[in-house]
Amino acid sequence: MSAADPSLAVSLCGISLRNPVLAASGTFAYGLEFEKLADLDALGGLVVKGLSREPMGGNPPPRVYETTGGMINSVGLQNIGVREFVKRKLPGLAKLRTAVFANIFGARTEDYVEVARVLEDHEGLAGYELNVSCPNTSHGGIYFSSDPALLAEVVSAVKRVARRPTMVKLSPNVSAIEPLARAAEESGADALSLVNTFIALAIDPRTRRPRIGAGLGGLSGPAIKPIALRLVYQAARAVKIPVVGLGGIATGVDAAEFLIAGAAAVQVGTATFWDPRAPVKIAEELAAFLKREKISGVSQLVGTLEM
Repeated sequence: MSAADPSLAVSLCGISLRNPVLAASGTFAYGLEFEKLADLDALGGLVVKGLSREPMGGNPPPRVYETTGGMINSVGLQNIGVREFVKRKLPGLAKLRTAVFANIFGARTEDYVEVARVLEDHEGLAGYELNVSCPNTSHGGIYFSSDPALLAEVVSAVKRVARRPTMVKLSPNVSAIEPLARAAEESGADALSLVNTFIALAIDPRTRRPRIGAGLGGLSGPAIKPIALRLVYQAARAVKIPVVGLGGIATGVDAAEFLIAGAAAVQVGTATFWDPRAPVKIAEELAAFLKREKISGVSQLVGTLEM
């Protein structure tokens, strides 16, 4: 990098990142699978696919359907379970120079706590991301992400055992994002990430059945970007902790828009399906955008939207 090149370095919850572009959970496997496809150390960070207390087999096929400007998926949070993860995946991830975050989910508060407790006993992670877009089976199937009290309960419980910084990944499937953002902050979250996918439906008109095996799925990709930007802007204005933005980011200019809306960093998900190097390319394109605009560093973009 020459003296004239802009700085991409950022700090997220005290974690130094070489750039603000992370690979999102659920689209980058456990990270190691992409070693031959992309330079993992060129990423700002990566978030591994969701980890549960026990292994999960996921949903019936078809699991993915391409839509106009995006895709619907219902993989069903298939994963090897936290104990197999620390045995088989974490040792390789610990060798990376990029920041690795573990995504955690569960059906009850104690599930989140147990996954965090197991991870706390091992080195190699920079922090956690709580996927709260799950129904709480102990409370009649109410989603953690739609109830401020349930959200506060799970965040507080995890923070009692977690020494590492903890992001909370919020769902867009709510009437207002601000109460959820504030509940997460007040219960100890170190950062927020949003948005998760939008609940969606695709229909095969010939069979009159859903195109996804589980029926409904999550919509992601460029189609959701304008709504994701609005939610990131609203969440960033509602809290003092950092916000990590995601939702349809496919270019460096897209990333810049999320930073301007108030995000301190971004995650790239669906774009990796058509190009595994997408997060690396987006970081390069962001640097080129900053240079063209004669902006010396990422921090000069964050939260600069004029409304």
